[in-house]
Amino acid sequence: MPRKRPETKRSKIAKMLIEEYQPQSAQDIQEALKALLGDTMEELLKAELDEHLDYEYGEKPLSLNTRNGTSKKTVRSSYGNIDLNIPRDREGTFEPQALRKYTLQGTS
Repeated sequence: MPRKRPETKRSKIAKMLIEEYQPQSAQDIQEALKALLGDTMEELLKAELDEHLDYEYGEKPLSLNTRNGTSKKTVRSSYGNIDLNIPRDREGTFEPQALRKYTLQGTS
């Protein structure tokens, strides 16, 4: 019986990335990683907003300060510029820690 290559978390992610994006070149892989980085940052920002508002998306708000859509922001990374949707709250008190407002970002 042939030995199986041990599967790690990273190899599982790599397989999922290949299945989803079906890259044909190194440039395709970079574009896939760029998209993955953008999605990961947006999920991180959503989690930060959940923490700020003290309730998760879909739950009943505990105060009048609730989610209020998103705003666009372009950040620079080693993969190039990434357009993100930054979540915001009604009172405008949400200050993301991962991507601070009004600063140039470099996510290298």
